[in-house]
Amino acid sequence: MNRFDLVQRVIEVGAVSVIRMGDSEKLKRVVDAIYEGGIPAIEITMTTPNALKVIEEIARTKGDIINIGVGSVLDAETARMAINAGAQYIISPIFKKEIIEMGHRYNLAVMPGCFTPTEIFEAHELGADIVKVFPADAVGMSYFKGIKAPMPHLNLMPTGGVSLDNAGDWLLAGACAVGVGSALLDKKAIAEGNFKQLTENARRLLQSIAEARSK
Repeated sequence: MNRFDLVQRVIEVGAVSVIRMGDSEKLKRVVDAIYEGGIPAIEITMTTPNALKVIEEIARTKGDIINIGVGSVLDAETARMAINAGAQYIISPIFKKEIIEMGHRYNLAVMPGCFTPTEIFEAHELGADIVKVFPADAVGMSYFKGIKAPMPHLNLMPTGGVSLDNAGDWLLAGACAVGVGSALLDKKAIAEGNFKQLTENARRLLQSIAEARSK
């Protein structure tokens, strides 16, 4: 899947699941549960122990159905290693030209983290496929409306502050998709092995998005 197809799929679904966990075995079951709930774009952060190994295994065994990406990327070399491991897109909490260039060298989508209007627009001009607004909970939905008013062509994705029930509201405010982690990954359910709860969480999130798009 090239970068344009990946972006289109993310926008069509409306969400990217952000996973950072210490237990790699449970992580695989979490990935399966989230995918079963309807979210194929799943980001494994570099803060996850053995992240590259996890990405490699998921890409090898399920890369045909799950869009596995790498998150928390802080430099181009980390992006390169993740790409070699099988990552299909790159997400970062920061904006670095070198990370965008590395991803595009391999025809992969890159979603850098930005905060100010100038950062957001500069990232767009340098080819960012989707701009991750982070931390979005610090600015809220009104910020998205303000950014999109003079720049409606931007693809913006909030990470931080997205819940199972307000995901659709972010899209109504101007987001093309949402990045969501803790709201999906119910710690109690994971500890108890109740992975069906995560599937239900994903479905509830997508229901919020569907309802917003029907308005």
